[in-house]
Amino acid sequence: MKKILITFFSLFLLFSCKQNEGDKNAVLTESNGMINNVSIIIDENLWNGEIGDSIRKKFAAPVDGLINEEPMFNLNQYPTKIFDGIVRKSRNIVIVQKSDKSGYSYKKNEFAKPQSVFYIVGKNQEEILAGLEKRANEIIKSIKDSEIEENQVRLKKAAVDDKKIKDRFGIGLTIGHGYKYDMVHDKFLWIRKEFTTGYNSILIYEVPINTIENDSNVVNNVVKMRDSIGKQFIHGTLKDTWMVTEEAYSPYFFDIKVAGRKTFETKGNWYLKNDFMAGPFINYAIKDEKNNRYLILEGFTFNPSKVKRDLVFELEAIIKSVKFIK
Repeated sequence: MKKILITFFSLFLLFSCKQNEGDKNAVLTESNGMINNVSIIIDENLWNGEIGDSIRKKFAAPVDGLINEEPMFNLNQYPTKIFDGIVRKSRNIVIVQKSDKSGYSYKKNEFAKPQSVFYIVGKNQEEILAGLEKRANEIIKSIKDSEIEENQVRLKKAAVDDKKIKDRFGIGLTIGHGYKYDMVHDKFLWIRKEFTTGYNSILIYEVPINTIENDSNVVNNVVKMRDSIGKQFIHGTLKDTWMVTEEAYSPYFFDIKVAGRKTFETKGNWYLKNDFMAGPFINYAIKDEKNNRYLILEGFTFNPSKVKRDLVFELEAIIKSVKFIK
């Protein structure tokens, strides 16, 4: 009987905790903030010194792959005394302050939803700086991942039909409002969204595995592949113009996973040969051993003399929504 009571009491506590958590989430208001914005809650005396310099250096570092420097995140600083109201509803919050103890903690949906709140506290400047040094990369990755998810949520609200993608490549993509099929071939798709100052583009195609892995110089093979595709399909309005990889800036290259599969991520810049158009690109070569191919998902942006970070980030969110269905 005693064991039964203990079991019942444990289940009751577990159910109560989950119910309380659910009730809390139910009453939380929606968070606010533009994509890639972070609220930094820190007093002026810390923000204007070495600690503030460290935060700016890490969280506002230049984005990889853009010719013109743009910060990773837009930082909005608020002193602790006004950490209330709309500021508490920010989607991404980093709280840095002196305290009688040192440490780091993360809280999800503390004041709104979805929301990530990170605390770094220390007894003195040295301890806070040590905490930033230790935790900054972890926080940055967490914010980037959650911003990708938030972007995908926004894209889903007015998603474009991806049947043509499913039929040709056996994958699904979440593509937002405004994107249209610009070029449709049996094994090549060019999807584009035009806006007043330029456009965003997504390319989808596939290549045999040995196109990427025929030797150890994978990044060179990726560049050759995309230049070949550019010459075949991506032309300007002038005669004898096509898209190529910018040679003056070495592309950034990473070995990552997308949709749980080995992926080569390449970030760099493109230009139209024999023309003056140019911009950044991101290329994802996803290994699909089942179908003996690399699936290529590429995004590129043309937005002359304007900021490009969030345009490229939207392309990344679309590409990372990929789901293999065949």
